Amino acid sequence: MKLYYSPGACSLSPHIALREAGLQFELTQVDLKTKKMAGGGDFSSVNGKGYVPVLQLDDGQLLTEGPAIVQYIADSRPETRLAPPAGTMERYRLQEWLNFITAELHKAFGALFNPAAPAQWKEFVLGMIGRRFDWLQPQLAGRDYLMGSQFTVADGYLFTILSWAPYVKFDLGKWPGLVHYCDRVGARPKVRDALKAEGLIK
Repeated sequence: MKLYYSPGACSLSPHIALREAGLQFELTQVDLKTKKMAGGGDFSSVNGKGYVPVLQLDDGQLLTEGPAIVQYIADSRPETRLAPPAGTMERYRLQEWLNFITAELHKAFGALFNPAAPAQWKEFVLGMIGRRFDWLQPQLAGRDYLMGSQFTVADGYLFTILSWAPYVKFDLGKWPGLVHYCDRVGARPKVRDALKAEGLIK
């Protein structure tokens, strides 16, 4: 398999999942501004949507959209318990988390990276994210991870989005539970391996 990624982007989520699952894969870095791939080539020819992540499967098929990719990865190695079995209520809870993260947090944070976004709009978005965090923090009370004691692909995704906070000058200090959660996930050996591979930590 091959993962097309950009350092620190949302592609970090499937990168973490691949390492947690113990799967063999290659990395191809993408410059999202120029749409050029490391080693040459136009990324737009890989994904006409123009963004990462893209997972190229061993049979050559391309899978896009982070929540779909991480579930594919988890189902490739069910013994790792990165996702509950399909058809169970727990799996629907995982999908509930993935949808919340992608719709309510990922897209909101993405707007903050847009230099053309008006300051008033960014202020509104920051307030909205804050309200989501007000709700999220209590959900983690007494839990190591979103689904309880078991790390899942939803945790890799939430960790990725929360890691963007310093880049947009969003102080997580008001939500110590989220800070502790980030520290906990970030200390996992496979998560650290992904961060090192992307040049995000030494």
